[in-house]
Amino acid sequence: MKRAVRFCLLLSVAACAVGPDYEKPPVSTPTAFKESGDWKRATPQDEGQRGPWWTLYGDPVLNRLEGHIDLSSQTLKQAESTYREALAAVDLARASLFPTLALDKSAIRSGAGAHQAATLYDIGANASWSPDLWGRVRHTIDSQEASAQGSAADLASVRLALQAALATDYFALRTQDSLSQILDQIATDRAKIESLTATQYQEGVAAQADLLAAQTQTENAKAALAAARINRAQLEHALAVLLGHSPADFTLEPAALPSQIPITPASLPATLLERRPDIASAERQMAAANAQIGIAQAAYYPNITLSASYGFSGSVISSLLSTAHSLWSLGGSASETVLDFGARGAATEEARAFYDKSVATYRQTVLTAFQEVEDSLAAQRILVEQETAQQQAAADQRRIEQITHNQYEEGVAPLSTLLSAQISRLTAEQMALAVTSSRWAASVSLIQSLGGGWRRTADGGSF
Repeated sequence: MKRAVRFCLLLSVAACAVGPDYEKPPVSTPTAFKESGDWKRATPQDEGQRGPWWTLYGDPVLNRLEGHIDLSSQTLKQAESTYREALAAVDLARASLFPTLALDKSAIRSGAGAHQAATLYDIGANASWSPDLWGRVRHTIDSQEASAQGSAADLASVRLALQAALATDYFALRTQDSLSQILDQIATDRAKIESLTATQYQEGVAAQADLLAAQTQTENAKAALAAARINRAQLEHALAVLLGHSPADFTLEPAALPSQIPITPASLPATLLERRPDIASAERQMAAANAQIGIAQAAYYPNITLSASYGFSGSVISSLLSTAHSLWSLGGSASETVLDFGARGAATEEARAFYDKSVATYRQTVLTAFQEVEDSLAAQRILVEQETAQQQAAADQRRIEQITHNQYEEGVAPLSTLLSAQISRLTAEQMALAVTSSRWAASVSLIQSLGGGWRRTADGGSF
């Protein structure tokens, strides 16, 4: 028995894992963002706590909705289940490092012809163990652990995507609320003009064509208002589904789109980019693929299994557990594939090819991350300029409409000129609102592309 123990220890000491050690391949990273200030060279650190980034917007309704994502979203529950599966796979792989032990008990009564029947009792324990001499189990554990870490990053990606989608849809809904206010005011103004034109028509001052034109513009404003309400309802339904609710059970009271958008810090610390979960997931998939190469290479070496059993057998149960009735055995077996017509070589080459693909995926993910940040920064900067110009254009159009309205009431300008001015004002205000809405969406997109939000520190910095 002692010899067997020594042999097992010798096998454990002599175990040598085959396969390449994992080293994260380098990627080309810029020293600074083109659209913003300098930043330090980054590495993915998705495990950093992101915190409630949406509180940056100071909207209590949005804060309340975001707080329900973790509780109600069925999409997030799916990702959480996938992560738990990955953790269970790690435990399953780790269990293969240890022996298996089974307990057997039996009682058999038998007889033959005129002989008296007898009962035979057996009780024993059987153990078997396949030492991980070539690292197959260890590489499997490494692969499953890396996959589980990648699954955790995927869960973080899903959570961040849901949070960003919720914020984007919420601000889009508030855009429709603001648009409804504009259209409602336009409809009211056109109804007043229609009433004035109807009076003038009755007095013989205005032509019937003018009255019909005024009525047409009033109805057009009502139709546009109805379209905005439809869009608003659909966005409200989308928010309900994101939160895991039935649209019939979810309602948001109308409110205008906030006018102040948080300003992006001029210099973005690299820790924000380091926390992008998709980069972390791609890096962990590389580690898992590297471990698969070791698993494939371990197939070239023999599988060794050690077994042992110890128990008792007898016909008298009272004296069964005695040395005289003891039974034991020790044994070992080895198996090795001699001829497979290139199957193991093909499996190894397949694992290497998959690893190379994961390296390319990782590098492309990093490049895409840089692009998304640059796109969002550029959008933030350019949209501010566009919004300023468009809001000025809308203000000018409002003044033009007021002047034309006064001229129409004085009989100086025809109705067609006033209606044209109203249409131009509506177009300008809609375009200004659309640009503002794009700024809100770009703000959320920037936070998402950075892997989370930032908070102001006591020294005025950000993280």
